[in-house]
Amino acid sequence: MNEITSMIRLRMGSHDAHYAGDLVDGAKMLQLFGDVATELLIRSDGDEGLFVAYDSVEFLAPVRAGDFIEATGRIVAMGKTSRKMAFEARKVIVPAGVKGQPSACDVLPEPIVVCRASGTCVVPAACQRNVR
Repeated sequence: MNEITSMIRLRMGSHDAHYAGDLVDGAKMLQLFGDVATELLIRSDGDEGLFVAYDSVEFLAPVRAGDFIEATGRIVAMGKTSRKMAFEARKVIVPAGVKGQPSACDVLPEPIVVCRASGTCVVPAACQRNVR
């Protein structure tokens, strides 16, 4: 099997902040992983399929409004209808915190892994279009 991967990058906005200190709810990372999983299924099977379950979720670092997050995923195993996937979210740009310059940001020299997860999706056999 050729490895199938997907990546999205977006900035967390003030509307994503749910807690004090502009902290973003961890569920936002799972939402991003859901979007990545959808693309992976479209690339592998030509259908959006369904996310069945997460096997593991680890929240490893805080995410705040203004952070740029890069969410990636890959299919690690394929059954007849199931697709096992691994995900990672990394913080790649952060607000610089420069007084008097609220728009200043820094590209991190090394991305910070903020979340890892694995899960399983299903594409019913009747919906698979073998686009790989």
